[in-house]
Amino acid sequence: MTRISMTWKKITEKSTIVSGKGMEFEIDGKKIAVFNQNGYHALDALCVHQDGSIAPGKLDGDIVECPLHFWHYNIKTGELKDFLKDIKLQTYKTDVRDDGVYIDL
Repeated sequence: MTRISMTWKKITEKSTIVSGKGMEFEIDGKKIAVFNQNGYHALDALCVHQDGSIAPGKLDGDIVECPLHFWHYNIKTGELKDFLKDIKLQTYKTDVRDDGVYIDL
């Protein structure tokens, strides 16, 4: 599915998210997890299992582990790596600018 670019929105300062960690932000009513792991990666924050936030999850490379029930998602593709096939969280393009980190909603 092709998504048409809507709007670039600043979500945070570059120094806010520690390398190797994620944070959750609410933008236009959407909960978005942003990870600082070899660049910035943004995807829907809520695990499809029980709507827990993946943002505080443990990162292992490009895989984040949901802290509630240990489901695993690729932070670059949004793909669920275990349990169910063909499940993906929506991902968002990111852009690091002089004044902060932006995502394309």
